[in-house]
Amino acid sequence: MSQTSLVPNSYLYMFNYAEEEQNLCQLEVRSLFHSHLQTFVLESSINIDPSKSPFIKERIEVLFKCNSLEDLLIKVREMPSLKGTFKAIGINYRGIELLDKMEFQERKEIARQVACLIPGVANLHHPEIVFAITKVKGVWFFGYYSENQGMWLIHQQKPHNYSTALPTRVARAIVNIAVPEIKDVNAIDPCCGIGTVLVEALSMGVDITGSDYNPLVMKGIRGNLSHFGLSGPVFLRDMRDITEMYDVAIIDMPYNLCSVVSDKEKLEMLQCARRFAKKMVIVTTEDIDEILSEAGFKIVDRCEVPKGKFIRQIIVCY
Repeated sequence: MSQTSLVPNSYLYMFNYAEEEQNLCQLEVRSLFHSHLQTFVLESSINIDPSKSPFIKERIEVLFKCNSLEDLLIKVREMPSLKGTFKAIGINYRGIELLDKMEFQERKEIARQVACLIPGVANLHHPEIVFAITKVKGVWFFGYYSENQGMWLIHQQKPHNYSTALPTRVARAIVNIAVPEIKDVNAIDPCCGIGTVLVEALSMGVDITGSDYNPLVMKGIRGNLSHFGLSGPVFLRDMRDITEMYDVAIIDMPYNLCSVVSDKEKLEMLQCARRFAKKMVIVTTEDIDEILSEAGFKIVDRCEVPKGKFIRQIIVCY
């Protein structure tokens, strides 16, 4: 995308989630932005691709932030010439306060006023740059606009599925909670099942290894990765045989839906994870706090994700 020489001062994110996803979204925000999400909009100095999160709907790379529309128009008029074609849009967002909300005609008119002042060639149908204008608590924001491309939606169409696998949105959020910054971080999913977490992680460029003790899932894992043009190391092995060290492990306790696992077996699994991972994000439907502590983990954050009467706990440990 061709853009101006202007550098964003901050980033404004608009979120959307179902009621039962609120806690998970807030945990993801704490991990990615080191901030607490109180509403459906967040301003941050941290730049994240909106498609990274299943809950970010839109992002504005903020060029100007003004207390009045008049001041904003002055700033826009002083912009350097664009290198590409553009269009401008006015946007509302979920949970917007009544005084900030722009009705349809008002949004069109404000976008027109702004577009008339931008030094460049407008193209409403195939612009190289999209600018957005919105209002938060009486303050006007203007900048480069981008939308979530919904990669997780595409990943729902796997050729191989398990009824007990994590929902794709949940898996993607868990990867972000486990690996908020991917540079120089290596991860492992030692009970990867059909590969739901692997697909989300690899699609975001995470250096992740998958393994599972069940030979029946190997073909399905590799088929799912191949289907989406992804590749990564996947091994048939028991997690007790893992000898490499990893920065983080993502573990969806694999047996608690299909068979009974004793506390002794859970402890053994978690002691294995403690041996090969500095950090762990674990998904469980049972209370395992005491077992985590006994295995040597300290819980630093958590949330619950309900689905009807079924509740998953997402627990972050070091």
